[in-house]
Amino acid sequence: MKNAVLLFFLLAYSNVFFGQTLVRYGNHKISKQEFLAAFHKNNTSVKATDKAYRDYLNLYIRYRLKVQAAFDMKLDTTAGQVTELQNFRSQIVDQYTNDESSLNAMAREAFTRSRRDLRVSYIFVAAPKNAAPADTARAWQKIQSAYQALKMGREFGETAIQFSEDPFVKDNRGEIGFITVFDLPYAMETVAYQTGVGKYSPVFRTDGGYIILKKTAERAAWGRIHVAQILLIFPYQATEKDKAETHRRADSIYRLIRSGADFGELARKFSGDNLSYQLGGVLPEFGIGKYEGGFENTAFDLKKDGDISEPYASSFGYHIIKRISRKQIPAFADQKILDDLKEKIKSDPRVAVSRKQMLQTILKQTHFQQLLVPGASLWEYTDSLLQNKKPSPKSGITDQSVLFLLSDKKYFVGDWIAYRKSLKSVPALINGKTNTEIFDMYRQIVAFDYYKAHLEKYNANFASQVSEFRDGNLLFDVMQLRIWNQASADTAGLRKYFESHSRDYWWKPGAEAIIFNAPGLSSIQKIENGIEKDRSAWRRVVDSLGGQVQADSGRFEQKQLPGNSRVEAGHFTEVVTNADKSVQSAYIIREYKTATPRTFEEARGLVINDYQNELENQWIAELKKKYPVVIDEAVFKALPK
Repeated sequence: MKNAVLLFFLLAYSNVFFGQTLVRYGNHKISKQEFLAAFHKNNTSVKATDKAYRDYLNLYIRYRLKVQAAFDMKLDTTAGQVTELQNFRSQIVDQYTNDESSLNAMAREAFTRSRRDLRVSYIFVAAPKNAAPADTARAWQKIQSAYQALKMGREFGETAIQFSEDPFVKDNRGEIGFITVFDLPYAMETVAYQTGVGKYSPVFRTDGGYIILKKTAERAAWGRIHVAQILLIFPYQATEKDKAETHRRADSIYRLIRSGADFGELARKFSGDNLSYQLGGVLPEFGIGKYEGGFENTAFDLKKDGDISEPYASSFGYHIIKRISRKQIPAFADQKILDDLKEKIKSDPRVAVSRKQMLQTILKQTHFQQLLVPGASLWEYTDSLLQNKKPSPKSGITDQSVLFLLSDKKYFVGDWIAYRKSLKSVPALINGKTNTEIFDMYRQIVAFDYYKAHLEKYNANFASQVSEFRDGNLLFDVMQLRIWNQASADTAGLRKYFESHSRDYWWKPGAEAIIFNAPGLSSIQKIENGIEKDRSAWRRVVDSLGGQVQADSGRFEQKQLPGNSRVEAGHFTEVVTNADKSVQSAYIIREYKTATPRTFEEARGLVINDYQNELENQWIAELKKKYPVVIDEAVFKALPK
């Protein structure tokens, strides 16, 4: 009894859970969800009513029938279709292989950090990942000694000078300066933003070694600035006299600018910055951490756009800076800001954090199974083959041993060995990496490749976008084969259709005329003056205007002529101003006050279009016989209004 009730429940509610069928055509179907998605995508400004739904459903059924006909003709297997689909797929697949939740979180984190600038110092002791254990131990002991010194109250700069392996530590005393988001490696940035002002961090590990970081100040972000500069470079090995002379020249140029001289022209003439002088001294927009601290301070101290700094001395020479614009960091992030940050994250090494999240998602969705645990036996087998030695049979591992499964696909030890051999040509990829790290690289590459190749199975939005592109291409090809080419080439059929419907192709009242499109009234006036002198010279007049005016001559019906003025031979119609501010007028050569028949050649374009529609309707009727169409009216009536 329980089983019977359960079966009834499943049958009664299966449509709710698995999608209601709105239309069946032969053995194929259109679900309610598919139709609604298509309707709303292509009718954004149309109110959902029974009539709107019915009109679009009729069109959509015709579309699905034609696409099915293309599949029946195996057009989807042609080389052109396969290549285009593969190219489209490869263009969009990366959009779907990011972990959106982690990217969104990192974008919000980056925006929050971007609103604060931090001044930081650090102590660094080198300890690369591939360092010998003894060297790593020595580095650890050294950084711990520095940490203990700080705990005992020693000043950070003095401690940095004693212990840090930064080659410039004696000059900078460990100070990096002000930084903001994306200025430091992600791990360092995270520690910097998590450390309190005046505090130093615990020792932490990076790929390059051990670090202690101190935050010495924090302020509201300065944002980004766009400036131009004139740089007067110090001579090589400049003496104090040389520097004084450079300063004098800078002051002279500064006074010229203050007197009204053009900044850009002076930059082109005097600036020694080879990257910007040709652009009038204009530099790319920048934020903090891009240039020398004094240069940035001088630029950001300028109060408003157009302000000019007094000559400022750097290690390069004297700079005169002009503020062009400045962007403050907004209080809140809109979607564009977050999207821009996501794109920046994708090109930043920190994206590895998101890719690790995505890898876990992929392994879960593909039901990853590790069948051979990577360890000493596998590394021994691998090393033997890489050294062209015969592996020991004791491990029981062969090239045919299954390493892991992704869904139903097996990956063998032999695949892993081939990957390791391929890395011989790019040793930089694995320098300093352990066997476990290299294996993790391999597993990630394989997992992402498998996921991309089978993405339709795991991502409905991707599958829908690919199907839509494929079906659109198939529709074009099948229409070209069955309708457009056939109609254009069937001269006898076109003539027969024209003769049967000739009354539909009569000219309505109008005129033989020349229609002119021009950028302004002055051009129209020049044309009118030229035609008044010699009507046959209108082409020469148009050519004399250097391509500014377009002209179209022929017979036109009244509604095709500019304006609503009376048509009179030998005169121009009224001038009409178009939406883009261009103007239009027509010169009337001959009037046609009554309807007159078109010849077949005059009507050919119209006849081809109508004949194509006739052929298409006949074809649709054939397809409906092949695939009987049944609409579930109950489902149709329940469509949301």
